[in-house]
Amino acid sequence: MKILRSVFDKNFIKITMMIAFPIMVQTGITNFVNMLDNIMVGRIGTDPMTGVSIVNSLLFVWNLCVFGGLSGIGIFTAQYCGKDDQEGVRHTFRLQILMSLLLTAAGIYIFMSHGQSLIGLYLHEDGGGGSVEATMQAALSYLTVMCFGFLPFAVTQAYNTTIRSHGETVAPMIATLIAVVVNLAGNYILIYGKLGAPALGVVGAAAATVTSRFVELAFIAVWAHTHAARIPFITGAYRSLYVPRVLTLNCIRKGTPLLLNEALWSGGQAILTQCYSVRGLSVVSALNIAQTLGNVFNVAFIAMGSATAIIIGRKLGEWGESRTKELKNEAWRLMLFSCFLCMLSSTLMISVSFVFPKIYNTTNEIRALATGLIILMAAYMPIHSFNNASYFIIRSGGKTFITFLFDSCFCWAVSIPAAYFLAHYTRVPILPMYAAVISCELVKVVIGITLVNKGIWIKNITV
Repeated sequence: MKILRSVFDKNFIKITMMIAFPIMVQTGITNFVNMLDNIMVGRIGTDPMTGVSIVNSLLFVWNLCVFGGLSGIGIFTAQYCGKDDQEGVRHTFRLQILMSLLLTAAGIYIFMSHGQSLIGLYLHEDGGGGSVEATMQAALSYLTVMCFGFLPFAVTQAYNTTIRSHGETVAPMIATLIAVVVNLAGNYILIYGKLGAPALGVVGAAAATVTSRFVELAFIAVWAHTHAARIPFITGAYRSLYVPRVLTLNCIRKGTPLLLNEALWSGGQAILTQCYSVRGLSVVSALNIAQTLGNVFNVAFIAMGSATAIIIGRKLGEWGESRTKELKNEAWRLMLFSCFLCMLSSTLMISVSFVFPKIYNTTNEIRALATGLIILMAAYMPIHSFNNASYFIIRSGGKTFITFLFDSCFCWAVSIPAAYFLAHYTRVPILPMYAAVISCELVKVVIGITLVNKGIWIKNITV
């Protein structure tokens, strides 16, 4: 009960929200504009909407690989910030830039050489009116243009990760605000052919997104290099690409499980979607509508995950391993506060579940499926938030192999087999099938509670 009361301590909420709120606004606005993008494409028709949603499912894998690749290095960044070791931060920033370049090259190669085969895995006729050929054409056109935005996206994440570790969360938020305005205006002009521009459809949507990513990178880079007093690491950051060998090896040792985890987990989510797609193109379309709305309401636990990583990481760097009880209490407060925020988000999401699908130019069958999926996603949101917070707490102490087992291995060992069996060996409709698969997350709650209570994550890795 003492922990529960401390969750609503004004000072705790103030400190947490100072970090989480700008991230929440940044992520929320980004996802809201992505939702508007999705609606704009959805107004063209079902086939373009389905094609874009399939590509975004694949790009989600690459995006999380970038997140995982940079997060392993970011663990050291947060703890160096806690120690005020700017030279250490400078080294980790250089490693993040190099990792961004490597992941960009790998992503472009994979999608340009195997994109059509990957998209084809999701295309199944169901008699619901969708065309496999038209969906494939829309998806390939969209994917080709989106590859041009890989580099600015990855480099921007390197800047944002390092800047946020200093507690500077407003600048990344402003960069995102500018980018989404550019993206939204570009979508309106290029998708529908306004202000004398040609109507490019899905190609226009991709072009607007790529342009906004270059604008976002330009803003955050200029801000960083003109605010050296607030983020001292930037001074001399590009003077060389030197990184101490020991730090590089430590980042590889801690970061590789995270990179593999994000790759396998996001790949697992793509396979789950592929299992659901066996029920037909209408299910893919309904999932796209539901996930688009879900992304807007998920900002609470996404932002709290980032805030948890920063707060716990900095306290580990500052306190070391001597204040075990205080660190555990802080971890529990952050997890419970994240759940509380998600209960509010869940309620709001359910309240719009019957209205949102009607915005799309699609069939009543797809709208009904989307409504059911939205309700299920909302109902399980607090559970996802608890598991997400547990993941970031365990990761903050460098226990990346354990997070690998907790996250992606669980997905591949439990969730995917369940989805595959239900999709291929039963005739269970999509809604009970989806509910059964996400119910597996309840097992992770028990595992997360056990790991956080044991305190195995309490370790200063910068010593």
